[in-house]
Amino acid sequence: MSITSSRGTAPSRRRGGDRGGRSGPGDGAESPRATARDRRRKRGRRLRTVLVVCLSLTVLVVAGAGWVYLKLDGDIRTFDSGGLSDNRPAAGSSKGENVLVIGSDARTDGNAALGGGDKTAIGRSDTTLLLHIYADHKHALAVSIPRDTLVTIPPCRLPNGSWTQTQQNTMFNAAFSVGETDKGNPACTQNTVEQLTGLRVDHTVVVDFKGFASLTQVVGGVKVCLPNDVYQKDLNPNRATRGALLFPKGEQTVAGKQALDYVRLRHGIGDGSDIGRIKRQQAFIASLLKEVKSKGFTPTRLLPLATAATKSLTVDPGLGSADKLLSFAMSMKGIDLHNTKFITIPWRYTGSRVSVVEPDASELWAALREDRTIDGKDASGKDKQGKKTDGAKASASPAVSAEPVSGAGISVAVYNGTTVTGLGAKGAQLLTADGFSVTGTATATSQDHATTVVQYGPGLESQARTVAKVFPGATLEQIGAARINVVLGQSYATAASASAAPAKVPSTVADGARSADENPCDNLTYG
Repeated sequence: MSITSSRGTAPSRRRGGDRGGRSGPGDGAESPRATARDRRRKRGRRLRTVLVVCLSLTVLVVAGAGWVYLKLDGDIRTFDSGGLSDNRPAAGSSKGENVLVIGSDARTDGNAALGGGDKTAIGRSDTTLLLHIYADHKHALAVSIPRDTLVTIPPCRLPNGSWTQTQQNTMFNAAFSVGETDKGNPACTQNTVEQLTGLRVDHTVVVDFKGFASLTQVVGGVKVCLPNDVYQKDLNPNRATRGALLFPKGEQTVAGKQALDYVRLRHGIGDGSDIGRIKRQQAFIASLLKEVKSKGFTPTRLLPLATAATKSLTVDPGLGSADKLLSFAMSMKGIDLHNTKFITIPWRYTGSRVSVVEPDASELWAALREDRTIDGKDASGKDKQGKKTDGAKASASPAVSAEPVSGAGISVAVYNGTTVTGLGAKGAQLLTADGFSVTGTATATSQDHATTVVQYGPGLESQARTVAKVFPGATLEQIGAARINVVLGQSYATAASASAAPAKVPSTVADGARSADENPCDNLTYG
């Protein structure tokens, strides 16, 4: 016996009722309110599903990025900043940023396979340049310092914590080897550069053979150009035979060990000098920058470069994390290749060594301090009204105070803390003009002061601060004796040597500058 209903033929309900008739209440169909509620439930479930998927992907991406950053952080090595001198140029004394780049030819950690040599050899610096990034972040100037340059190496810390004595008339690359450790001494090289230039080094980066080779591979190779065929004997003059062909004449792309061989090449091309090799290295770095810029200056593009570089980088603590390193790299994305220049410190031969030419060198450092480009333009990031735009750093006038100073009733002794003749007399004249009483001038015990120091005894701090106003960038130092001394540093010597006209790079230096956008085949002999 079948059970029937007057409004349906079956006890079960089907959503939507019969396809052939109109559905109504009690015939198996839901009410319009129930149907709408059901659609909302379905949409809610779908939305929750989408949100869950998106959230899951976000977690995975963030976790992945975090892993990458953690990995990069783990690869970055920093050197001990405790080895930096206490007598440094004042922070902010230069408008732009100064980055010291050191190419290390240490043979440890697999580098011997790329560069040869004794695996137990101490760390040595093969290439060094000071990169000045102008405050407008639209210009950059790289100054190469030949390794054979005769300089003053200031006191540097040894591995046992003691400090060396000042070394006069010493080859520049000896600074990196102070302490004879396998990783070298980047802090000592930084101290030496600050002593030499009077500029504060904001960051220091050391790249070894492996890091250099990896960078060239990640960018897909770097274009170079040679004026003649180059053979194995040109790379290693100790070979008995010419050996195999390393580089054919003309333009070509090199990467990895081949790129390293190119920048280390000295003989068999040009005049065979280290100066000539520096010019080839400048051309190579310019070509490398082209490759990096052509691929886009974005975090995504920079990550592979950072991954390759950090495996063999040693940096100062200020760049000792992935975000700091990538942020610093991104800050330079607005610098045009044409506005990126390469020069060599003003030099001349002294026998088989290189000496710094003055006053050209001091004029160069003064120009960088004032953010003057090689053609004399102001790149400090100021607008026409003199207001600083984003990226400009505050800086006092390098030579004299911008505000009036009254030295009435204050006695000061002046000491020349540099090797610049007559600097004490100039400082004394400056103080006398402001009403100070100069009790005498003399040469300081040490002549390796990078910046000016005002020493003061008990109860004389207020007067010492007044004295310091005369020498922007000067630091204060308390002593036991009841007197005030001014020890003039290299920063003041450099500023005092500049003329009243805006500082500019000497034409003898600027005329030899190379732009990063130049053809690699231009000036093939490179010296």
